[in-house]
Amino acid sequence: MTVDTQKETLGFQTEVKQLLHLMIHSLYSNKEIFLRELISNASDAEDKLRFAALKDDSLFEEDPDLKIRLDYDEEANTVTLSDNGIGMTRDEVIQNLGTIARSGTAEFLGQLTGDEKKDSKLIGQFGVGFYSSFIVSERVEVFTRKAGRPPEEGVHWESAAEGEFSIEPMTLEDRGTKIVLHLKKEEKEFANGYRLRNLVKKYSDHISFPVVMKAESDEKDAEPKEETVNDATALWTLPRTEIKDEEYKEFYKHIAHDFEDPLTWSHNKVEGKLDYTSLLYIPARAPFDLYQREAPRGLKLYVQRVFIMDDAEQFLPLYLRFTKGVIDSNDLSLNVSREILQNDSTVESIRTALTKRVLDTLSKLANKDAEKYQTFWDEFGTVLKEGPAEDVANQQKIAKLLRFASTQTGERTQNVSLDDYISRMKEGQNKIYYITSDSFTAAKSSPHLEVFRKKGVEVLILTDRIDEWMMGYLNEYDGKQFQDVARGELDLGDVETEEDKKHQEEATEAHKDLLERIKTALDNRVQDVRVTNRLTDSPACLVVAEHDMGLQMRKIMEAAGQKMPESKPIFEINVEHPLVQRLENEKGDERFKELSAVLFDQATLASGEQLEDPGAYVSRLNRLLLDLSN
Repeated sequence: MTVDTQKETLGFQTEVKQLLHLMIHSLYSNKEIFLRELISNASDAEDKLRFAALKDDSLFEEDPDLKIRLDYDEEANTVTLSDNGIGMTRDEVIQNLGTIARSGTAEFLGQLTGDEKKDSKLIGQFGVGFYSSFIVSERVEVFTRKAGRPPEEGVHWESAAEGEFSIEPMTLEDRGTKIVLHLKKEEKEFANGYRLRNLVKKYSDHISFPVVMKAESDEKDAEPKEETVNDATALWTLPRTEIKDEEYKEFYKHIAHDFEDPLTWSHNKVEGKLDYTSLLYIPARAPFDLYQREAPRGLKLYVQRVFIMDDAEQFLPLYLRFTKGVIDSNDLSLNVSREILQNDSTVESIRTALTKRVLDTLSKLANKDAEKYQTFWDEFGTVLKEGPAEDVANQQKIAKLLRFASTQTGERTQNVSLDDYISRMKEGQNKIYYITSDSFTAAKSSPHLEVFRKKGVEVLILTDRIDEWMMGYLNEYDGKQFQDVARGELDLGDVETEEDKKHQEEATEAHKDLLERIKTALDNRVQDVRVTNRLTDSPACLVVAEHDMGLQMRKIMEAAGQKMPESKPIFEINVEHPLVQRLENEKGDERFKELSAVLFDQATLASGEQLEDPGAYVSRLNRLLLDLSN
């Protein structure tokens, strides 16, 4: 095999340059997390070697004692972190340290504002890992050799974070990775044994591999000894009563590479038919790639405490992809693969149990701390809305967790639960009413809400792109049917009096000639014309037929390049409105046609749709205005 012998200087990927600059400035107030990130990476490298060695124990190279070594030199102002894990090849070094191979990175970086406080939280969504070294270092060196490769295939990488890095081959006897941080002058506090020990205890006590340092000694000539400075026990294997909340939080930051505490967590050991331990976390902030359904997701999988894989997505459904954590099973084989996981009955049983556990954890959070749950909903609510379609078995549990805006709260915030709504239902009301729209403002002023305002009936306002699709699967909750107020016949139940119903029947009969005349005038633009029971103030509105696709869903499908079948609305008119009465008294066919078209176009605009021919609408309106002025 040919090995490169030349030293090369290469440029960082554009996104890395941006990230380094922003991170160094934005995370300065939280600079000590660099050690947590580096130890976390070293732990991952040890895990990966132990897993690879299950198939080929020669990778241990007669050194099976996996550990992470931390050293410092006060005179040289350096901190050195070494692991004897899997190591990297030259290509892997370039890939891992010179580029960010994550889709959506450029778009994410474009969201950064320049406000250090805000950006530090955004960067926390991304996870900076190795690059956090440059918060405290003016120069960083990496020495690494892939396990199983010959010593001469070692690699030396070096950078001062100024837009480029150098890479050259180097003979390295030891496998694994050594990172040397050449600290900035003002960061010499970290080249101190006491400071480093405290940071390991604070951030990395739960790492399951020993982090070793030279023991402090007052005797100058004493032989240096190594001591383990962390507990080196996998946190999830301990009883819950022995784990402090701060330890749970730090472990979350280790596995999620997050900067913020989780909102809540659930630690559970199952014995019997199944034998596994799970530690599941609900984050406080969404990662930047949450809505990229193909992005890596899932739990860290261990089998009998041996790391198997990151991002084992088979243990939770896609709509719970925000969940972070660890699953450690005693029932699976150590040589399990992603393909085997997809067809394993044990995995399916664990998945069912973990799904229920996450939903129960969210339910407890909602009941115990409404403010924290609102934080969760604001970050992850849209993803949870995928649940009713994907998980019919848990549909009612998911529905209980949903939050909406409504006409009664008058707030744009989605904070109304279905239980809240039902508790406020009017006497005689037997349905949950909702309206979908592109915005809260457009929905709030929709003519379809007029009768509900008159009757004092609350209507849920759904403005997320996914809402209409979700409601296509969510038919009822707690025995109450859902009804879209802009779709089909409007059933107000006993909220509508017998007098109301009789009045509408009489109006339909009395104005049947008008209805037929409007339908003829509008030609092929409508499916039907009928007297409304929705309107009190507006002259007309458009209604979607019971089994037709709504406007919101149609827009999504068309934006995705789908050709939609032709669909005609139902045109409802308010026969008590002066404009409709004026239309009914119009004798001239041409003018009747013009007025009908104007009313239809106005109803189209009020529904949030675009006009097919805006120019024709403007011309008709101008002609009517001129007629009025003469």
